Amino acid sequence: MRGSKAPRRGQELQDLGVIPDGALLIRDGVVAQAGPTRRLERLTEARGAREINAAGRVVMPGFVDSHTHLLWPPAGTDGGGAETAARYMRSTTGQRLESRARLHLETMARHGTTTVEVKTGFGPDENVEAKLLRVLAALEQRPLEIAATFLLNLPEEGREEALECAIQVLLPRIRRGRLARFADVAWSPEPAWRAGLERYLHAVQALGFRSKIHADRPDPAAAIVQAAAHRAVSADHLEYAGAAEAELLAGTGMVATLLPAAGHLPGGRSPAPAAPARVLADAGVAIALASNFNPRDNPVFNMQMIVSLAVRELGLTAEEAISAATINGAHALDCAARAGSLEFGKAADVVMLSIGDYRDLAGNFGGNLAQMTMRRGEVTYREAAVGS
Repeated sequence: MRGSKAPRRGQELQDLGVIPDGALLIRDGVVAQAGPTRRLERLTEARGAREINAAGRVVMPGFVDSHTHLLWPPAGTDGGGAETAARYMRSTTGQRLESRARLHLETMARHGTTTVEVKTGFGPDENVEAKLLRVLAALEQRPLEIAATFLLNLPEEGREEALECAIQVLLPRIRRGRLARFADVAWSPEPAWRAGLERYLHAVQALGFRSKIHADRPDPAAAIVQAAAHRAVSADHLEYAGAAEAELLAGTGMVATLLPAAGHLPGGRSPAPAAPARVLADAGVAIALASNFNPRDNPVFNMQMIVSLAVRELGLTAEEAISAATINGAHALDCAARAGSLEFGKAADVVMLSIGDYRDLAGNFGGNLAQMTMRRGEVTYREAAVGS
């Protein structure tokens, strides 16, 4: 996966930099060497190294899941939007939320994910938002690297007051406590909301957050323009984007984070249309793939399945989907200098798959091909034999 330091787009998205008989030399959690096995075995610094035999398997960067709602209420709780969810969060202890989140993270690690973004987004409830961000901090970045995101999700009533609370109280408080790396916002196409979005994004930039935007509504062009003006790192969802939006995005440094599982909702609810991945990729947009994990509404832990869905339903090639689920996911989280590829000096975030060709990943659906997951050189999951 060695390549450009910029997000992959166009032909670069197709280039995985595959080494047919390759090896990694890992020291202190960092990739010290990556290259042909024959060359690495001759290195003086490889003498005495502990060997992990991966013959006949694919070794690749751990998946970077750059869009999740990990801390949403679990399946079986009452339906409803952010307000109902906030009531649940208020009544649940931080210890219980942390315990449940850790179980989800362990499941993600078992499926090969090594870095995950987690959003809040329960409306203008200062205490709930801060509580969830403290829970994320308490998880201590184990077993996955966690990128915390404050998501502004404004209510229909009292929108102006909620916006003021976010700008004047919540954002400064989160910044002081270093509780989140990103600030996201749920885009609304209503003309009256655009001035508010401008104020929010300006406040986010002034406080030093990197911004993201939830562009999951019709007519996302205005959202893309505003996000680009404030140097947002990504625009997410984009199910209603078309050729015009693709052209806009191609001229920015933003990553388009697509969520193939968002169109698969439980309970017979109407799904969103499939994101126009082929249109975006062909226009030269840097695309990432993420799970949109939500324990109640979109319980997808498995980034392998996201790659498969992107190939089956969004029209991407296996190479494009793998790049989008690793290195471009890292760019969407502003951590590509550390994660997303197996190169000298980067963290040894690795997944070993029980397939002999990376293209077989696109044909797998729902199963778990991960035999081992490693984060910063430490094994976080290893497949065990099934007991009799």
